[in-house]
Amino acid sequence: MPPSDTAPATVDAVVLTMNDRPEQATALQSLLGQKGVDLRVIVVGNGVRPEDIPVGITTLALPENVGIPEGRNIGARALAEIDGGGEFVFFFDNDAHLPAPDTLARLVEQARRRPRAAWVQPRIADPDTGETVRRWVPRLRTADPDRPGTVAAMAEGILLVRRQAFEQVGGWPGHFFLYHEGFDLALRCWDAGLTGYYAPQVVVHHPASDPARHALYQRLVARNRVWVAYRLLPAPLVPLYITVWVAITVLRSRRAPRTLAPWFSGLWEGLRGGHGERRPISWATAWRLTRAGRPPVI
Repeated sequence: MPPSDTAPATVDAVVLTMNDRPEQATALQSLLGQKGVDLRVIVVGNGVRPEDIPVGITTLALPENVGIPEGRNIGARALAEIDGGGEFVFFFDNDAHLPAPDTLARLVEQARRRPRAAWVQPRIADPDTGETVRRWVPRLRTADPDRPGTVAAMAEGILLVRRQAFEQVGGWPGHFFLYHEGFDLALRCWDAGLTGYYAPQVVVHHPASDPARHALYQRLVARNRVWVAYRLLPAPLVPLYITVWVAITVLRSRRAPRTLAPWFSGLWEGLRGGHGERRPISWATAWRLTRAGRPPVI
């Protein structure tokens, strides 16, 4: 039987750790302080044994760092193996913070109002400045981070996902290791007839930083963009998508040309293969995405 809309939702929260973030203690306490949901939490050590974990939280130590998307897959599966898993899976960065005890319950409420939404993303804001940086707004028009609505992208680090949808489409692309796995998951959800929803009235705190300053970011973003295109786009759109992003990247890099070398290294790495099984979305899905403001060429 489907869960009642009035019953507390069962939520499986998955947190990854490498024991290197002092904010983790606050993050976990904010999770444990949530009210109005039936919550289970697992902390997955990505190549480490989780340390200083509060009582009541399940831990799992992986022998090696398998990357963020696969670490999250493993955590979600581990909780599902206990009793079939909760109605929702909540993916939560270990340097984030839930500012109110009803934050998670309010996200669940937004999801239950929209049964076709595979995921719901809150507005992510820096705790000191209140700023929501561009990459956290899951649509092309990012000027107004307070505008809610249907979306076809996501900020993967703080996300409520309907478990049934997550398992139906196969979870995160584990081999991506880091970056851009959210667009891959989003496309597969849309191709299954689902959508995503951005709920900015629910705010979660996360320190603002700029991953683009790192060469690893530039390389993996470029590689994984190519992998998404090869895996999921209709064949005529693959070269168009890649060409558009080459042009956008070159234009954006005019003030920091040093970022182009690792980006093009990643582009070449992606073009050489490794993307995995190809299952392109339908043209009907491509049209739905376009009508929703996210044409699958950008």
